[in-house]
Amino acid sequence: MNYLIPANTKKGQLILGIFRPFDLILFSCGILATIILLAFLPLSSTLVTILVLSPAIVTGFLVMPVPYYHNMLNIIVELYEFLTNRQTYRWKGWCYRYGQKK
Repeated sequence: MNYLIPANTKKGQLILGIFRPFDLILFSCGILATIILLAFLPLSSTLVTILVLSPAIVTGFLVMPVPYYHNMLNIIVELYEFLTNRQTYRWKGWCYRYGQKK
C-alpha cells in the first residue's frame, strides 16, 4: 500500500492558504501605522504621502507570496542567515581520513 501525499499539504496549515499568523500580525501593524499616520499628518505634498503610505507598502512587500519560498520576509531571513553563518564547510563523510597518514 503506497500513500500519496498531495503537494499542497502545507497550504492547509496557512491562513487562507497563503499567510502565517506572524505575516498577518506584521501586515496589520503596517496597516495600523499607516492609518494612524493618515489621521494625524496632513497630506500636503507627494513626499509626505509616500512616507505616510510606506509602512503598509513595506509590510505588504514583505508578506507578498513568492514562488519556491513562502514570502519575501522568508527570503530576507534565509539570506541573512546564509551571509552571517560559517562559509567554510569541512568534509566529515566516510572518507574523512582518506589519503591522510594515521
